[in-house]
Amino acid sequence: MPKGMTYAKAGVDIDKKSQSISALVEHLKFKRKGFGKPLDLPGHFTGLIDLGDVALTLATDGVGTKLLVADEMRKWDTIGIDCIAMNVNDTICVGAEPIAFVDYIAIDEPDEKRTAEIGKGLEVGARLSNMTIVGGEIAVLPELVKGFDLAGTCLGVVDKDRVVTGQRVRPGDAIIALPSSGIHSNGLTLARKIVEKSGAGYRKKVKGLPRPMGMELLEPTTIYVKQVLGILNRHEVHGMANITGGGLRNLLRLKKGVGFEIEDPVRPNAVFSVLQELGGVSDKEMYQTFNMGMGYSMVVPGGEADACVRTAGKGAKVVGRVVKKEGVRLPALGLEYKVY
Repeated sequence: MPKGMTYAKAGVDIDKKSQSISALVEHLKFKRKGFGKPLDLPGHFTGLIDLGDVALTLATDGVGTKLLVADEMRKWDTIGIDCIAMNVNDTICVGAEPIAFVDYIAIDEPDEKRTAEIGKGLEVGARLSNMTIVGGEIAVLPELVKGFDLAGTCLGVVDKDRVVTGQRVRPGDAIIALPSSGIHSNGLTLARKIVEKSGAGYRKKVKGLPRPMGMELLEPTTIYVKQVLGILNRHEVHGMANITGGGLRNLLRLKKGVGFEIEDPVRPNAVFSVLQELGGVSDKEMYQTFNMGMGYSMVVPGGEADACVRTAGKGAKVVGRVVKKEGVRLPALGLEYKVY
């Protein structure tokens, strides 16, 4: 049985990934001027384009190695939901409403059954986001691709005076968690290695889980669009973070010079506890790889917190507060993260 497994040992080093991103971005210097110029929010979850009184947003993402679990289970009808979710949940982080989407499928050979199943999930995701899929591309690339890859790009819109930048985040603000449905679409490389090396298997039931592991891992990513937009229409919100790859580190993207204290964390979904035990994974690794039950986070004024939780509905809770000392801390487990 594997012990002390990490995301890096599984093949994904998030620190090296960040360095690779920085190496790429260092060369992207040109910026359009005038109509359509960018609104700079370095490190945020989506890009913004200035169109006068409104801003357009562009976000792009894929499903990752969750696709390999879908292949293993011969079940592709939900991964389209994940593709939509990974993009729209980034889009709403700045207060934008998703309005249009394009998908991209790279595949080694045409497969009508598989693409039809993917389409079913994309349709569900679009409905849950109130967003039109306006186009896409299927590229047949037998020399480049083994199997298939699924990604997409989301277009959103927000009034410029309602953009949520995170710059209003200040000590004393409350941190609200919206619950995740499970593993969502991040950390699957580590999860898959744990399942495979532990011998748990995808089709067998594992103690502590009501369904086979493969079905637990395929649980679709929660789409927070309607919930978050509803909160934004009724309450003051200073910052928002989609808790994806990097786990709690994502909070560090909101604003420098402040810290985030998670005093009463969400109870992790059962799948996380099972994976941690099977792989002997440390708490520090779990909370910087997976969402651990908090799929999305909102930072609001302290006096607004209880009302926001009521508006958010089932499972939402205040998990902590913004403090002066930089970093993200989870004192109950002795965890601290200082770098995204």
